[in-house]
Amino acid sequence: MQKLGSFFFEILQTLVFAISIFLFVYLLLLQPHKIKGSSMEPNFHDGEYLLTDKISYRLHTPERGDVIVFKAPPDYVDEFIKRIIGIPGDTVSVKNSKVFVNGREIPEAYIPAEYHTYAGRFADEGAVLTVPADEYFVLGDNREHSLDSRNIGFIGKDKITGRAWLIYWPVNKAGIVKNPNK
Repeated sequence: MQKLGSFFFEILQTLVFAISIFLFVYLLLLQPHKIKGSSMEPNFHDGEYLLTDKISYRLHTPERGDVIVFKAPPDYVDEFIKRIIGIPGDTVSVKNSKVFVNGREIPEAYIPAEYHTYAGRFADEGAVLTVPADEYFVLGDNREHSLDSRNIGFIGKDKITGRAWLIYWPVNKAGIVKNPNK
């Protein structure tokens, strides 16, 4: 009887240890996310799964070109995936279907030439917006089908869940998410 009790105690210890490791990784290091919708096509597709690196931005600041996951307004419950276009101190504007940062049209080789960027409620056509401290201007890669900073405004650093790090499903699309500016 004592051996049986010892056996179950060892199983319980193993389960508690495994759950502790899982929670540590999930809450502090990496978190899985499912891409919902077409706002990041052609680079990220509806139904793909990725891992979000939750520790990078505790060590350094987000950079232009990073793909991030953040809690979206108005209720900050839903999480969106978008690309950082403007960092604190930048000026950003949308003119003639193009995006300008600090007065220069930004090169966006990661989106097809036929994709157009239209102004929104927050980022009016031709208006020059200055990105405040600890906030970011983000856009989906599929601009015609993306709810992003053009309409919802700047995203605070405190709302960023993490940096998209690795696509892991489907397997044929698996790979590291790269910043096109590096």
